[in-house]
Amino acid sequence: MDKHKETTRIRLARIGFVLLAIIFTLCIVTQVFFAGLAIFVDPVNWSKHTIFVHIFELVPILMLVTAFIGQLPLWAKWQSVALLGLIFMMYFTANVTTVLPWAAAAHPVIAIIMFWASLKMTRRAVSLLKIRNKQEILSSHIEDQSS
Repeated sequence: MDKHKETTRIRLARIGFVLLAIIFTLCIVTQVFFAGLAIFVDPVNWSKHTIFVHIFELVPILMLVTAFIGQLPLWAKWQSVALLGLIFMMYFTANVTTVLPWAAAAHPVIAIIMFWASLKMTRRAVSLLKIRNKQEILSSHIEDQSS
């Protein structure tokens, strides 16, 4: 594979990672909104809350894949895995409440942690993308001048 195609593939993967991180963060906000609808408007909205998670639960897996393809730093890969772990913990706390009632109380706390982690990861990924873009522009400019 030539260098230009590889660079394009890496760049697109990095952009994809940033977009997925933004989407995931927005999905968490939407999920909290659905929980609020169920609590404050009508309990029938719990179905939206329980169904919506199945739409975005795979986003961290896609983030992990794009982190590898985009040759992102180790923190991006580990934080993608951490988001997967937090999703697992959300399922756990939602489904063991009959056995461990206190686990239900951890459910919204984990949601806050997940939102914070995804927001932090999004900000870091955007910053990294900006820095790498500047570096690629500079290196291509230097290559053009040496030719």
